[in-house]
Amino acid sequence: MAGTIEVLVPGGQANPGPPLGPELGPTPVDVQAVVAEINDKTSAFDGMEVPVTVEYDDDGSFEIEVGVPPTAELIKDEVGFDTGSGEPQKDFVADMTVEQVRKVAEQKMTDLLAYDVKAAAKEVGGTCASLGVTIDGEDARTFDDRVDAGEYDDVLADEAAA
Repeated sequence: MAGTIEVLVPGGQANPGPPLGPELGPTPVDVQAVVAEINDKTSAFDGMEVPVTVEYDDDGSFEIEVGVPPTAELIKDEVGFDTGSGEPQKDFVADMTVEQVRKVAEQKMTDLLAYDVKAAAKEVGGTCASLGVTIDGEDARTFDDRVDAGEYDDVLADEAAA
């Protein structure tokens, strides 16, 4: 491939304007075709910021690879809020169940350094803490300790072990 462009686009809502247009303009690809294919491939992530990689060749051909949205976007979508807290240690904007944490952890597993669902859930818990989201009504900053104590073993057990 002649080049690669990496951008974050709103799922299902990419357009030829920034950030795609200025990046694709100097390349030999058909910008409208790229935008249409990105929108098709990201429609399941409607409105969420989605990482997209466009690899193009000198003949105008291209390939699109869609990544998983950032953890914060998945949490916002799962719980249903628009923006995190300005003071996440004091002002909480939402509450997640452990089942919702597991769902987000499973969606992000391929992008995380975690080796199992429990470790991935702890990473998601860290993002919850920075957004001002509680987990099961308690401060997300204590989630790691609760997981390590085995409080959520029934929910966070790997499928193979269950």
